[in-house]
Amino acid sequence: MLIQVQSSPLTAIHLSSHSAQPPCAPQNLLPPAFMTDRPLITTEQDLVPVNHTNLTNCGEEILLYGDIEKIVIGVVLSIMTLFTIAGNGLVIISVCIVKKLRQPSNYLVVSLAAADLSVAIAVMPFVIITDLVGGKWLFGKVFCNVFIAMDVMCCTASIMTLCVISVDRYLGITRPLTYPARQNGKLMAKMVFIVWLLSASITLPPLFGWAQNVTVEMMCLISQDFGYTVYSTAVAFYIPMTVMLIMYQRIFVAAKISAEKHKFVNIPRLIEQEGIYCLEDKIAPKKSSKKNKAVEEFATLSKLIRQDRKNISIFKREQKAARTLGIIVGAFTFCWLPFFLLSTARPFICGIRCSCMPLRLERTLLWLGYTNSLINPLIYAFFNRDLRTTFWNLLRCKYTNINRRLSAASMHEALKVTERHEGIL
Repeated sequence: MLIQVQSSPLTAIHLSSHSAQPPCAPQNLLPPAFMTDRPLITTEQDLVPVNHTNLTNCGEEILLYGDIEKIVIGVVLSIMTLFTIAGNGLVIISVCIVKKLRQPSNYLVVSLAAADLSVAIAVMPFVIITDLVGGKWLFGKVFCNVFIAMDVMCCTASIMTLCVISVDRYLGITRPLTYPARQNGKLMAKMVFIVWLLSASITLPPLFGWAQNVTVEMMCLISQDFGYTVYSTAVAFYIPMTVMLIMYQRIFVAAKISAEKHKFVNIPRLIEQEGIYCLEDKIAPKKSSKKNKAVEEFATLSKLIRQDRKNISIFKREQKAARTLGIIVGAFTFCWLPFFLLSTARPFICGIRCSCMPLRLERTLLWLGYTNSLINPLIYAFFNRDLRTTFWNLLRCKYTNINRRLSAASMHEALKVTERHEGIL
């Protein structure tokens, strides 16, 4: 707590009494029990005028940074914000301009990028300014409620979209024949709408009186009401995280079963070296029965190879989905779990009036959560060849004929895969 030392008339009179002893003591002095050589000590609560609407027992902590620290923190956080804007902006632009990427399943990716982009534009700059001034809120009480609403809604929309994407990937892998038929634009638009509606349902209660945000002077904190804290953290994080972990576990099991189920045909080296097409040359023209038998063997072998290709394709798709979703779930949990654990425990430890947690810890975990908005576009660009190629073309300012170049690259990749599979013939 801030302790402030002030001189007082009593102290001055008492000090003067030691230097010069008057013949008689003044009548208006306090009794000797209150006379002390210590200066009068007043707390911050004594110095601030009483205001019942803003009265708080919080000992507000202010982080004091040096000039070099402010420069380093400002540069690092600003670079992080700019990269988040650039990455998610590229995702939205890529899906909009590339025909191959304009698929219903990518509507969820665009929704995720829009949520992360909103965090970078509408939330991060104000958090940077607040951190640079030591944690003091400088933008007033009214904008504090608007800021908290934007922060909660955008971050929750990002988390929930990741949850829906995990369910979408799971259904696409486990129901490859029936799910894509239902995967149309209207269905995906409804799913995106539901995600943002649920995100708004967490934002609205503090604005309509259920749980008031802590908007004390120089302080802006989301409501610490017990019921609201449990509701908001459960809907915004714990339930989506549980669903994502379940979906990842099921996709992992499906990929493992697929690896055991799909038995790939190993072509004998003798046939591989001599060539299957030589079978017909080795058969004597007069022996038609042997020729027919060789043709049947060739047809059977071709059928096995085609089935083998199909099994390899299914196996690779399941393995890629399991690997991608595993990285997404891992990054999401690493970034957001510490922050939500702290947010859930805070009102039960500190009460509903304020936060008693170390401010440096709170800000560090908050920015760790924001880092997830930077990581998401990098993950999708790394595992999606079309998106990665579009990123590269956009960064090199090659906007013209981007659809034609992407189609040519896809055709070239398909030919390489075909040649690789035909190499065993």
